[in-house]
Amino acid sequence: VDVQDCCAAALYLADSGLVDRKRLSIMGGSAGGFTTLACLAFRPEVFAVGASLYGISDLEVLAKETHKFEAEYPVHLVGPYPEARAEYIRRSPLYSVDTLACPAIFLQGLEDKVVPPNQATLMVNALKEKGIRVAHIEFEGEQHGFRKSENIVRALEAQLYFFSQILGFETSDQIDPVPIFNNPPAANQ
Repeated sequence: VDVQDCCAAALYLADSGLVDRKRLSIMGGSAGGFTTLACLAFRPEVFAVGASLYGISDLEVLAKETHKFEAEYPVHLVGPYPEARAEYIRRSPLYSVDTLACPAIFLQGLEDKVVPPNQATLMVNALKEKGIRVAHIEFEGEQHGFRKSENIVRALEAQLYFFSQILGFETSDQIDPVPIFNNPPAANQ
């Protein structure tokens, strides 16, 4: 439902002339990061770019590796694991990377116990292999969500920089560049 709602809202805004249809962007953290990746993977025609902050890319890996407090979360949303393994695979953006066609940036705390860092790494590697433009920034000492002010600023600026490179606009302030994999040489600045 979240994927359908996000896509419907974005398309409504575009159809109403309130936003540029060719520059629709999506971002989210944690479960919102999962929704972002699911929108990009399952509705690739809607968004031009996405940002996943400590988002889930593989529900099966999450079911196996998350900490005890979050362990029941996927059971209530997807079903018991491993009995519902096929559904975990079907709903995981990582397993639908073949349909994902737009660039994405991933921001991840390396001490995250809720959504382990490998969730971002798996997706980044899959997008690199597919030739999709992708950026990946890991934050040392950060957990699930960013707490240090310098990392919060860097995360916001990294998203802005990435979106500017993908969507073709200039930022009003100078922002430290973000390495973008699979970026055409002329686009790297």
